Amino acid sequence: MCQKLVDRVAQSRQLMAVADPELLVLFEDWLDELENEVVLLAQEHGPLSPAKLAQKLGLSARGATFLMSKLFREGKIS
Repeated sequence: MCQKLVDRVAQSRQLMAVADPELLVLFEDWLDELENEVVLLAQEHGPLSPAKLAQKLGLSARGATFLMSKLFREGKIS
């Protein structure tokens, strides 16, 4: 289920427009925790490939790529 959520966000930001506000808060909290985990993994192990990150977090490669790209743009990972 988590993998599908990340994939949906990677495909389109339209999910934000149709989500129930309470559900959206839960999703944002989950995404924040997932992003923090990616940052910690990058600090501990250095740069990870999307495939390796996907394996460690139980995500699809596409979901991992989305997270890595987002965090890179925000300057949270290099």
